[in-house]
Amino acid sequence: MKSKAAMFAGSVLALFVLMAVFGPLLIPYDSVSTGVADRLLAPGSERSDGSLALLGTDQLGRDVLAQVIAGSRVSLLVGVTVVVVGGLLGLVLGLLAGYYGGWLDSVISRIGDMQLAFPSILLAILLAGALGPSLLNVIIALAVTRWVIFARVVRGSTLSTRNREFVDSARVMGASDSRIMAHYIFPSCLQPLLVAATVQIGLTMVAEAALSFLGLGVPIDQASWGSTIANGRDYLASAWWIAAIPGIALTLVVVCIGLLGDAARDSSDKSNEVVIR
Repeated sequence: MKSKAAMFAGSVLALFVLMAVFGPLLIPYDSVSTGVADRLLAPGSERSDGSLALLGTDQLGRDVLAQVIAGSRVSLLVGVTVVVVGGLLGLVLGLLAGYYGGWLDSVISRIGDMQLAFPSILLAILLAGALGPSLLNVIIALAVTRWVIFARVVRGSTLSTRNREFVDSARVMGASDSRIMAHYIFPSCLQPLLVAATVQIGLTMVAEAALSFLGLGVPIDQASWGSTIANGRDYLASAWWIAAIPGIALTLVVVCIGLLGDAARDSSDKSNEVVIR
């Protein structure tokens, strides 16, 4: 709350969330309705039916504002869902690897190292291409590439906590391993996990846009920021708004998520300083 940048970023993200939830109720057009008479209208132009195209139309007469709103729903849904699924998987594997160590830690760590050695976007393209274009397949492909980030964060926090005095006391009192991990170790992993989650949401949204740009994301009957940018790349000289407006929206959202992540990290660092003192 003390960071002006974080407050600005939170306000912008709240606006996009409200637009994604209530936007389809506020405009009379959907993202797939075409109209030959309304092709390539510039922002602010009048439609053939007398209505106003606030952000213009594309080469098929589809409303760019409606596509931006529909794309925000897809991008935010994919970003949050992938981070939740990948975060839960990484949380479980990181806790197990850090708490038990030994061969289990070695196996999970080596699998994570091999995956990090391979570019995540290429792995996502490979999985999305094999599974086919659909919203569920995009979420699966991106979640597979994200779990290792959370697993490494949780593993590091677990290694620094598992031998603390309060954990040893709980172990001596007869607490089970699952109870120790859930009630004593997990709270120490929460702050770095939330910081990593805010960063990964933005990166996931960019990755989803890249997959949709390549035709490997959501189906063609669903609008997304990546597919809208791909549709407008051949019209940059004559109808720049088709690709530029969703590109600006994606950039703005990702930057705001990054600002919130920085604020969360700074808050976490200050909390750790207070604990140390």
